[in-house]
Amino acid sequence: MLEHFQWLPFLVAISLLTMSPGVDTILVMRNAALGGWRLGFLTSLGICMGLFAHAAVSALGLSVILLGSAGLFTAFKIVGAVYLVYLGVQALRSAMKPVGMTFTVADKDGKPPRVLSAWGSFRQGLLSNVLNPKPIIFYMAFLPQFIDPSHSALAQSLFMASLHFIIAMVWQTFLALVVHKARVWLARPKVAQALDGFTGVLLVGFGIKLALSQR
Repeated sequence: MLEHFQWLPFLVAISLLTMSPGVDTILVMRNAALGGWRLGFLTSLGICMGLFAHAAVSALGLSVILLGSAGLFTAFKIVGAVYLVYLGVQALRSAMKPVGMTFTVADKDGKPPRVLSAWGSFRQGLLSNVLNPKPIIFYMAFLPQFIDPSHSALAQSLFMASLHFIIAMVWQTFLALVVHKARVWLARPKVAQALDGFTGVLLVGFGIKLALSQR
């Protein structure tokens, strides 16, 4: 398989896609700001695990059925859009509270504020990726260019998803570490409010854009 695999163009394209700002970047950076680089890492892990689902769906041809049915595509798209808007609203609600992004700051009652759990971080990343039909469309249009028909399409798709997984994990973990290093600055309530507000507006915007997008 490797002798026929045009790895360089794929790696360049997938690297540029990974580093372009989007929902994944926003979620990883926000969760890293909320609970340190570990939560950012787990968010990235959830996002990147979703890549295998998209690769498998694309290779098995299920995305052809999904994209061929206006009703199924619309339903799937709306679910993903609603989830992004939900995350955005949660961020905007957090922006209303004058508390810095750190679990060491207590609330008005002297109790530590709620912090996103490890499972919650992973789940957010996974759902935001799996419920977004755009990666399915991208994989369906992009991966076939690099698949050798004499070998298993599923195996090759999962192999390319593995490369995408590694690149995305490295990049997003780097972003999480950068945010973690800036945690003292992010602990300032005004900074945290501004970041939450900006994140919320972007996520709601991405959700609306997804809901209005065409196939």
